Amino acid sequence: MLGILGGDERCPIARSLDVLGEKWTLMIVRDALAGSTRFSQFQQSLGVPREVLTARLASLVDGGVLERTTYKPEGARAREEYVLTDAGRDLSLVLLALGGWADRYRPSERTSDLRFVDTESGEMVEAVAVTQESQQRVPTQRLTAVMDPAN
Repeated sequence: MLGILGGDERCPIARSLDVLGEKWTLMIVRDALAGSTRFSQFQQSLGVPREVLTARLASLVDGGVLERTTYKPEGARAREEYVLTDAGRDLSLVLLALGGWADRYRPSERTSDLRFVDTESGEMVEAVAVTQESQQRVPTQRLTAVMDPAN
């Protein structure tokens, strides 16, 4: 794939944006993380046009973020729903970081109804960077991106 940013498959950001870079995509993932699975739920929550929602759901299925499954309500015809894969659930960290960024730099006077919590304790969580080896928290002021020369 890699159509968005010129096909540099070495860049993990470009590879991510190839699946997630379209408008509405992360909002669909947000709603899926909050429990939405059905087309009608996504459409009602987001107000996105049907054809756009159909295309975004298909790209998320193709990208391995959602899985299309069939369910059959009693007395009704079979329908499809969209369930997060492990890859989709891992995007909770991305959305947590985006939400934290917006709260700090694009605050709203209206209180958000979106919260990320630990399901066991109910405590709110925040996105942090930790070193891989020692698991030490690293302040964002000390984070930098390093671009190694092409191999």
